[in-house]
Amino acid sequence: MSIQAHIRKPLVAAVLGALVAAVPLSTLLARGAPVVRDVTPVSAVAALAAAPTPAAVAAPIPRTGVQLPDFSALVERYGPAVVNIQVKAMVKTNGGLQLPPGMSQDDPLFRFFQGQGDPRQQRETPTRGEGSGFIVDANGIVLTNAHVVQDAKEVMVKLTDKREFIAKVLGSDAKSDVAVLKIEAKNLPTVRLGDPSKVKVGEWVVAIGAPFGFENSVTQGIVSAKGRVLPDGSYVPFLQTDVAINPGNSGGPLFNLDGEVIGINSQIYSRSGGYQGVSFSIPMDVAMGVAAQLRDSGHVSRARLGVTIQSLDQGLAQSFGLDTATGALVANVEKDSPADKAGIQAGDIILSVAGQPIADSSELPVKIASRQPGSKVDVEVWRKNHKQNVSVKLGEMEGARTAATQGNQGADSGRLGLSVRPLTGDEQRELETQGGLLVQQVGGAAAEAGIQPGDVLLSANGQPIKSIEDLKSIVAKSQNHIALLMQRGDSRLFVPVELS
Repeated sequence: MSIQAHIRKPLVAAVLGALVAAVPLSTLLARGAPVVRDVTPVSAVAALAAAPTPAAVAAPIPRTGVQLPDFSALVERYGPAVVNIQVKAMVKTNGGLQLPPGMSQDDPLFRFFQGQGDPRQQRETPTRGEGSGFIVDANGIVLTNAHVVQDAKEVMVKLTDKREFIAKVLGSDAKSDVAVLKIEAKNLPTVRLGDPSKVKVGEWVVAIGAPFGFENSVTQGIVSAKGRVLPDGSYVPFLQTDVAINPGNSGGPLFNLDGEVIGINSQIYSRSGGYQGVSFSIPMDVAMGVAAQLRDSGHVSRARLGVTIQSLDQGLAQSFGLDTATGALVANVEKDSPADKAGIQAGDIILSVAGQPIADSSELPVKIASRQPGSKVDVEVWRKNHKQNVSVKLGEMEGARTAATQGNQGADSGRLGLSVRPLTGDEQRELETQGGLLVQQVGGAAAEAGIQPGDVLLSANGQPIKSIEDLKSIVAKSQNHIALLMQRGDSRLFVPVELS
């Protein structure tokens, strides 16, 4: 080794040691330098400098040449078709009334306690909300979530060019969380629609929306799973993603890398109310099917089978002679239902519908509801250790007509704003009443009076209600007000309604 080499290494080590000792940690952090927690003595540094490089060094992971995607062209092209939706609504409050310990405003007894049986003592407070949407027709058709425009008194659509339009709600469907709006404008920018069935788990997706009111914000992620069915009775096989979705994103589009909308951002799973890495979008084929029905007929029809089902685990599957825990176990069959008429029995395990396998029980309601009422479908069941094919003529799901308020069917909905159906015999026995009407949809005067879906109407102006015709007759004879006796939970109260 040369003299110069002998001189250089101690000198370098000494300089390094001096520098480490002289520069404070805060300065290192400010400059972005590595943080040194233990200062190595100069002699040790010199020894390290003189030591040979180890022969066995872990090989670096080879680069595949794949680059992260650039979403700028997609956003520039289709961002103008994404809109901000602002909603004005009225919410009922207790006017400062002190509630008993343990009771909240969500309690079914809240309104009864609040007004001593008189909902007129409630206070209406204006509130504002917002969400997102996107234009699917250049003549002003906008898709968004049903929950974005729920109970809205006014819906305003704001474009990226700052133009604002008052929108008309053509229809909304709570079960799928899809709503269709119409604004009076022409030659609008539109999105392209894609096929969610071709989406692969792991591929990149992009969301555009207005989280917390920040219009046209862009977030990205990947598809985490397909066909997620949530325990909320929505009948939607959601796309699950890790795209950041927050309040205000609802109703906005989910794009694939081809610039096609494959879903409507609808829900998040969160313990805090904000994004936690699990988001759910309505597949566009489902959304467009619902939208087409809302535009054409003002309501959504869904098929029903008429069975109560439960999930299978390995133990149950083996007890029925199945090797794998797939399918939906029929726990009960409704009398005179389509399933009953077709011969489906309690204890059957439904393996497939129209040739599509049922991997989990949660998939069955989705597959049945997506079909047309009155259509015939082949159902494969497992019964007594054998497969059997059963042909079922599907019925129509009760309460499936979920259009906007003006499209509700019921007793003089123009004045009262109710969609109702008669109670079944079992429901009458359970409530210990004769007759009665179950409230399915509420709007207009009834909504303003505080009536909710699930309430049971027992009498009107002191006259018992045994049929829809009874209620229609009483409403027709009433002038400006009608007093409805209703049951909610275990409580009964009179509700005065100011007729429109």
